[in-house]
Amino acid sequence: MSTSSVNRPLQPGDRAPNVVLDAISREGKIALDDFRGRSPLLIGLFRGLHCPFCRRHVSAMAQLNPALKEKGIECLAVVKTPVERARLYFRYHPLPNLLSASDPEGASHRAFGLPILELTENETEWPHKLGMDAVMTMRIDLPGELPVPMNPAAAGDFLEKKDRYEMTEADQQIMIAGHMPLIGEFLLDREGTVRWSFTEAEEGGQNVCRAPSPEELLSAASQVAH
Repeated sequence: MSTSSVNRPLQPGDRAPNVVLDAISREGKIALDDFRGRSPLLIGLFRGLHCPFCRRHVSAMAQLNPALKEKGIECLAVVKTPVERARLYFRYHPLPNLLSASDPEGASHRAFGLPILELTENETEWPHKLGMDAVMTMRIDLPGELPVPMNPAAAGDFLEKKDRYEMTEADQQIMIAGHMPLIGEFLLDREGTVRWSFTEAEEGGQNVCRAPSPEELLSAASQVAH
């Protein structure tokens, strides 16, 4: 497995690294090199299934999967959840036909340049540090999910209660106290070059806990579809 890291999130024009991960949706391994020369790939790198926003991002990717497949684009959702825990979750929350992989060590996040954000009391140095004073001024708007726009901490608590997700020891083991890995989605062309990306690290923090819209993704997909 490639565990080399880059000092910024990969951008359009960058060549994606090869990473080899444990498959969740089937037995065996999944390597990004498996897709090179065969099909474009949308890869989502998420914090883990303990994150209520990430659970929704994975579901959104699954919902978009058929439309992307029509364009010849494969989807891969990567979560920092240990593989057995992830398989148990998807057994009770199945997402048919969505390819998924486990990366509890975060090798893919490092390889794609996604930073780990340190949560501080009042010091912000984006995208490496974020003060809780700044967190409290941010607003997450999820119509149909949240009653009103909320700051990320309050929104996360609200969604956790709504989902009744039960945190396990496996979930706790991958969490880093006072830190939050940033997430992103990358659209790779058939040769493995990044053609489009959406990450939490962009926009000075305005993308935190957000996902790209289906329209945004499908528009990008049209540029790499065969």
